Amino acid sequence: MTSVLVVDDQVLIRAGLAALIRAAPGLDVAGEAADGEEAVALAAELRPDVVLMDIRMPGLNGVAATARIVAGAPPPPRVLVLTTFDLDEYIYAALRAGAGGFLLKDTPPERLLAAIHTVAAGDTLLTPSVTRRLVEAHVTSPRPDRPAPDLAPLTPRETEILRLVGTGRSNTAIARTLVVSEATVKTHLARLMAKLALSSRAQAVVAAYETGLIVPGRRDD
Repeated sequence: MTSVLVVDDQVLIRAGLAALIRAAPGLDVAGEAADGEEAVALAAELRPDVVLMDIRMPGLNGVAATARIVAGAPPPPRVLVLTTFDLDEYIYAALRAGAGGFLLKDTPPERLLAAIHTVAAGDTLLTPSVTRRLVEAHVTSPRPDRPAPDLAPLTPRETEILRLVGTGRSNTAIARTLVVSEATVKTHLARLMAKLALSSRAQAVVAAYETGLIVPGRRDD
């Protein structure tokens, strides 16, 4: 049973999400939070598998709450962010903070439930078209306060896998591309993420852009 902490400052939305999750096979609601501070506290107390996180909330917003939850006692829950099209700048920040992925609030119920299972399994949910637009828009902007990761510690194979992760490929697809086993890809990915101090695959995607492995606007096949 996958436990989910539902976080949203709007009572009706929060209640609706909780009811949907409770009715779904294999899912259960660990708790509900109305703001970021409560979400951080309940995540530490209840230890849910997934936190379904709203972005725009009074007080501590979803981005800051995500960063604090991900930095908590290991293993931290996976965070799935809910957003709308007009909050692009928050999505980039959420990925940097360690969110496992994001969905739009108008996502159909069946897709939301599938997304929760995906994130709970340790995979990252990145809608390719939206994610690519968001990451390209923000990575190409100057960020002197956030230097790009140093790729020097990576082996050539690890660097190539980071590039392929940045294109949105799954571990299975990367294994096919490099003609290696999926287990080998997972091992290299775990090592490169440790070397770069990355806590999620989403952060690896951002790192691939920030370091120039993926050039915005260019097709990477």
